[in-house]
Order: sequence, then structure tokens, then C-alpha cells
Amino acid sequence: MFVSSILSIFLVFSFAFAPHHDPSFKVGGGTIDITLDSDLSQSTQDNLMTWVHDAGNAIVAYYGRFPLSHTYLELRSFDGRGVHNGHTFGVDNGGLIRISVGARSTPEELKRDWMLTHEMVHLTFPSVPREHHWIEEGGAVYVEPIARSRAGNWGKEHVWGEMMRDMHQGLPEEGDEGLDNTHTWGRTYWGGALFCLLADIEIHERTHNRKGLDDALRAIMNDGGVITKDWELDHAFSIGDKAVGVPVLEQLYAKMKDKPVNVDLDQLWRQLGVSQQNGIATFDDKAPLTPIRESITTGKPVKTGNSKFSIDALMSVK
Repeated sequence: MFVSSILSIFLVFSFAFAPHHDPSFKVGGGTIDITLDSDLSQSTQDNLMTWVHDAGNAIVAYYGRFPLSHTYLELRSFDGRGVHNGHTFGVDNGGLIRISVGARSTPEELKRDWMLTHEMVHLTFPSVPREHHWIEEGGAVYVEPIARSRAGNWGKEHVWGEMMRDMHQGLPEEGDEGLDNTHTWGRTYWGGALFCLLADIEIHERTHNRKGLDDALRAIMNDGGVITKDWELDHAFSIGDKAVGVPVLEQLYAKMKDKPVNVDLDQLWRQLGVSQQNGIATFDDKAPLTPIRESITTGKPVKTGNSKFSIDALMSVK
């Protein structure tokens, strides 16, 4: 939503969490204040606190710090398992995340959860006009698994395997009019994620693997572009491009915003050296874009040769 501030009365109750004896904790320079049902068992409270810590640490692993000084996290429990109905808002004094979690969820199930990290990624980007909702959701879809991997909570075989399995859902279908004008579920979530993947690869390629999309997104966040602020998308992309030294975001947006740009994903995965079965990737480390794939995954510079790859070769108007 472009109007990010909402009127909200949020009551923070004090509960005891072992080994965390305060419902507030600090992560990456920010404070997360948590509320949850008081009748949950101590072991359930401990599991939930570990889950929140893991998600917060994933954000710090990708962005270098937590985006807001205060975030309010409302955990709504239900009798069951799993995580559902995550929503994130900008409020007058920080961010607010509401999410439902099953009280019988096991530590292993919570460790596999993606939704809380996804919602926290929303805190790191400004609220932009409604037609650009794809960058808010698609950015969170793309960043979340990479951030969890960098924090040691998710394996790279899952990151790339699931990306390869699902990314095709972001391709344009009949009647598509570009990312800004096509508001289907697939184009909003996976179309936005595809934009981010292409931008990440192109930034790495054009900077000889010294910079990536994470550098652009950090710069936007560090310039004040967080969920509590209303920005135009052009302004955010200008800041991101300046940080990496190449105008990839602005140029890619100009190509994809109002046209049904198709991408040869089969060729892209071959260039990256990725194949998958049931969402689990295997890797060909002799593939041309292996150094870029590894750098995207780890956030560390990997020496690359003089590749002449360009994403333009994979793109066509459908």
C-alpha cells in the first residue's frame, strides 16, 4: 500500500520466555517486541522465540542490520501446526507484523518456515504505489530463501531447487501488459521475484561479481527506504543503481514495466548450472555463471572470468 502509516493501538503485554525473560529482544540494532497468548506452554514459547530469532538473524545476514528501530510482532496461536496469514504494516513508530502459528508446530517445522522471514523482508523496502506491488511481494519472495541460507538456516540446494521449480509462475501469460499492469498472483509474486533474479545476475555480471542486488537493496534501506515511508519506485531504483554503479534496476524496469517480457528460463538455469528434482537442486560447477550463483548465495565475492553473458539474450516480448 502506498499509504504506509495506519492508526493502530498496539498493547504489549509482559510474558516470561525462557531463556529470554523479556518479550523484547534486540537483533541487528533493532528491537522486536512480541505478544502471544499467555496460556502457551514454556516449551512452545521457547520454540517460538527461537523461530523469531532465526528470522531476524536472516534479515541481518542479508541486509547487514535490522531495518527498523522498533518492530511489533503479534503472534496469534491456534490449535494445530504450521504458519499462516502473515501481514506487515508500517505504523507511526515502527513496523507491525501479525502472523498466525500453530501451537503444536515442532521446532523442525518452524525452522523450515519461510513466512516470518518473508514478512520481515517487507520492513526493509518503502511503500510504493499500488501498481508496483510486484516489487514488494516479489522482492520478499526472492530475498527470503537467500537470507535464510546466509544465516545458516536453509541449504543452497533448497534455495535454488525451489527457485527453479517455481520461477516459471512469474512468466507472462496471454493478455499480459507488463509488471505494472498485470496484477495476477503469479506476476505479482513470482514475476517480481523473476525481476529480482535477473537484476541480481546482471548487476553481478556488469560489476565483475563485485556487487549484487543485496548492495542495491541495502542502499535503499539505509537511505530511509523502509516500510514506514512512501516512495516512488523510480526514486528507490535510482538509489539502488547509484550504489552498485550500474543502472540495472532502472533499465530492467523500463523493459518489463509495461510489456510482456518472456525469459528463456531453461537456458538461464543451464547458464547458472542448476537442475532440480522435487525442489532439491544439484549443481554443475563448470557452468558459465557458477561464480555469480555462488556469490548470490553466500554474499561473498567469487572470482569470475571475462564472461560476455547478458540477460538480454534470454528476453523477448511475448
